[in-house]
Amino acid sequence: MNYSQPATLNQPIKILLVDDDEGDVLLTRKTIQKEQLNISLDVVFDGVEAMEYLRQEDRFSNADRPDLILLDLNMPRKDGKTTLAEIKSDVSLHSIPVVVLTTSDADQDVIKTFGLQTEHYVTKPVCRQQFAEIVQTIS
Repeated sequence: MNYSQPATLNQPIKILLVDDDEGDVLLTRKTIQKEQLNISLDVVFDGVEAMEYLRQEDRFSNADRPDLILLDLNMPRKDGKTTLAEIKSDVSLHSIPVVVLTTSDADQDVIKTFGLQTEHYVTKPVCRQQFAEIVQTIS
């Protein structure tokens, strides 16, 4: 895979948002804009597209390696838990930090995602301040 180097001080942080909810995508974009965060955001709508993006397949052949993945759990075709397991089991992808963003606060979901090596588990809705703090931890 031909991924570019990680972000430096002047380059934006590359985030891949994996979420099927248009409202959440819009909220994320507005938060980045309002907080004036130095972020380059790419969006895919399910786990199938996420894996194609991360493996630079098909229409994502020129995709940049993200510095962070924001991953929803409840999506069509391939859910977030399955996608997270695939990411963390792929030697070329497992080092990318993943933050799970979901409406689920069920104990079993929290335990399962931490068992799959997620960096954070955040229950939606995420406020701008919380989002900015998450991004700052990786910059």
